[in-house]
Amino acid sequence: MVLSLKEGAREEDLDAVEAQIGCKLPDDYRCSYRIHNGQKLVVPGLLGSMALSNHYRSEDLLDVDTAAGGFQQRQGLKYCLPLTFCIHTGLSQYIAVEAAEGRNKNEVFYQCPDQMARNPAAIDMFIIGATFTDWFTSYVNNVVSGGFPIIRDQIFRYVHDPECVATTGDITVSVSTSFLPELSSVHPPHYFFTYRIRIEMSKDALPEKACQLDSRYWRITNAKGDVEEVQGPGVVGEFPIISPGRVYEYTSCTTFSTTSGYMEGYYTFHFLYFKDKIFNVAIPRFHMACPTFRVSIARLVS
Repeated sequence: MVLSLKEGAREEDLDAVEAQIGCKLPDDYRCSYRIHNGQKLVVPGLLGSMALSNHYRSEDLLDVDTAAGGFQQRQGLKYCLPLTFCIHTGLSQYIAVEAAEGRNKNEVFYQCPDQMARNPAAIDMFIIGATFTDWFTSYVNNVVSGGFPIIRDQIFRYVHDPECVATTGDITVSVSTSFLPELSSVHPPHYFFTYRIRIEMSKDALPEKACQLDSRYWRITNAKGDVEEVQGPGVVGEFPIISPGRVYEYTSCTTFSTTSGYMEGYYTFHFLYFKDKIFNVAIPRFHMACPTFRVSIARLVS
């Protein structure tokens, strides 16, 4: 990813882009692009990845010329400049270089077309940052601090709450979560989340504590207090064996019809050396909430 970064743009290049799009670029955007003019379109992208069994996203930071080519004048995204691009999903994050259609100037967002509107200009927005600096430094701080895990040389945008950890005996379960805007919608309300679970047995545990996961139980609660209970064998089709010092991780997903919700539950294990002895391991409660969103002006007017 570092090798994919481009040399900084010149002042005259940035001036030319402003002339091309007919708008002034934010000062912090210009400063950043003087250091690095985005990156080449490669995988993985600098702005993070997300992978599920049938879905993959990796966002590249666009160079200023490519961004200018995607500058929007159409209704619904007027005066919006793309910051990122995913070659797999076509997803982009945009910055509003002018205040228009209910957006604040310099706001960064994911577009979210209204799935039920006849008007193509009805585009809702998940707000990611108030300014370019706010958006970019928040992401970078998560990477530098280790807040976002590096998995197979890719930055995965999972957020981990340090308090979201539960230990039962020698086994510790921790959870990190992420919101997927490209699989979500505001209208109709459908909010898609993925979570990554880490199950680890202490390296100091006795060898006879080795065990195998048999089943899972989930209690899922949305923002209205509606509860759904789910039970099933294994996790993601697997029945992992956990032994001293070993870690098992997996990724799954859930959806809510409300903007937030939480999950909690337990796994049932049996000991390998005492197969008739079973026990439960707690999964800590973990909360999921979508970013602030703004409803399309086109839909409000209609």
